[in-house]
Amino acid sequence: MKRRNQRKLSVIIIGTGFGGIGMAIQLKRAGYTDLTLLEKAPKAGGTWRDNTYPGAACDVQSHLYSYSFEPKHDWTRKFAPQAEIEGYIEHCITKYGLQPYIRFNQAVTGARFDAATNSWAVTTASGDTYTANVLIAATGQLNRPAVPSIAGIERFTGHTFHSATWDHDFDLSGKRVAVIGTGASAIQFVPNIVPAVAKLDLYQRSAAWVVPKSDRPFTPLEHNLFQKMPLWDRAYRALIYVKNESRALAFTRFRKLLDFVARQAVKEAKAKVSDPTKRQHIIPDYQIGCKRILISNDWYPAIDQPHLDLITDGISEVDETGIVTTDGQHRPADAIIFATGFRASEYLSPITITGLDGVLLNDAWANGAKAFKGITVNGFPNLFMLYGPNTNLAHNSILYMLESQFSYVISALNALAKYPNSAIDVREDRQTRYCSVVQERLGGTVWDSGCQSWYLDESGRNTALWPGFTFSYRFATRSIDTADYRFFTPGSGNGLKV
Repeated sequence: MKRRNQRKLSVIIIGTGFGGIGMAIQLKRAGYTDLTLLEKAPKAGGTWRDNTYPGAACDVQSHLYSYSFEPKHDWTRKFAPQAEIEGYIEHCITKYGLQPYIRFNQAVTGARFDAATNSWAVTTASGDTYTANVLIAATGQLNRPAVPSIAGIERFTGHTFHSATWDHDFDLSGKRVAVIGTGASAIQFVPNIVPAVAKLDLYQRSAAWVVPKSDRPFTPLEHNLFQKMPLWDRAYRALIYVKNESRALAFTRFRKLLDFVARQAVKEAKAKVSDPTKRQHIIPDYQIGCKRILISNDWYPAIDQPHLDLITDGISEVDETGIVTTDGQHRPADAIIFATGFRASEYLSPITITGLDGVLLNDAWANGAKAFKGITVNGFPNLFMLYGPNTNLAHNSILYMLESQFSYVISALNALAKYPNSAIDVREDRQTRYCSVVQERLGGTVWDSGCQSWYLDESGRNTALWPGFTFSYRFATRSIDTADYRFFTPGSGNGLKV
């Protein structure tokens, strides 16, 4: 095909969290201004808009959990609270003029690729349809709360909600509260509600490894240094990055290094939990790091409160007034709070994505989610994913990974824009080879040590984590290699190389 003058493509982005907003900013900078951002909610912010439970905060240091191109010098703490992170996202929207591009209350229900025009048609729950040359999914991995199916839950006459949809209008003061789950959200909100409730039953399926959180407020002197000496701010961020990045060695190559961290966690538990029975149950029996390591300074003191019962028996059913455990005991409750995480392995669900020849993405991923470099999927041309399969982290900031993906997507669009009306589709053999290498590298890591975690899909395949250093991922995504893709013209259907 003859090369023509370069053009600017139209782009639809699904989601306005860190991925969608950062991608839009970089697209505008690169000259792609025909943008539409579709957001299901009435405001932006992604997971930091949704998760407003008491004590919600980031477990990555503030200066690294922000865009490298938009430093914030006045973070209040080393680990930012939810409201401050949400405010940072809103600041970026305003500063970079993204408001006109965002369509709120537009929950995407489906997207279909039209090979006759090499474009995507996106439909929303409100009945609207948007079309563009390129579709970028920035829905993230932690956007669909997972609520377990428990017999009789519909009979419960008390109040129920998930931690990701916290009901701030419901007063927990003096109530008997049941919390199901002891993961990342429970670690943060349980210590904040314990002082107010009359009784708290904490239902634990498996214990979590919890280590101290090196959190504190920044001093006025530190704020002045960050503001007046940008190099100091950059150096501080770089130091955090290097420190966090070094953890990858323990997770992937030298698992014995994690034993030191485990000893620290056990020491904390023994020092802060006086009840020997509770102490016995809160120390995990699996290798540290196999599941997400959690950080907190007030989790163990909360567990030690006399009006908090740690329950490790399974739940048999829920009746009108409380929960019945497998040992037959009935525990009354006024409220049940689910701290049961998200459907992290169900990428892009419940959106129906239809690619070439009418193939559904769910069918293409019947044996597990797979994507080339976590970004493109064979059979789905001009579709790019941010925070896709095997791009999550257990040791560093996801924003570093997202910024790597921003660069890769823009590189792909620049290549695509040279050929009017064309589309690109990653070659199946390149995708297969890449995904095989990722899975091979995950073998032998701490995440492969035998525990059950949200990193694994239903078949036990790790579709969540990147098995190495983040700088190696950045090198791999520095620019598109067009040899990994086939380019084709509208209606050609044969992958005509251009």
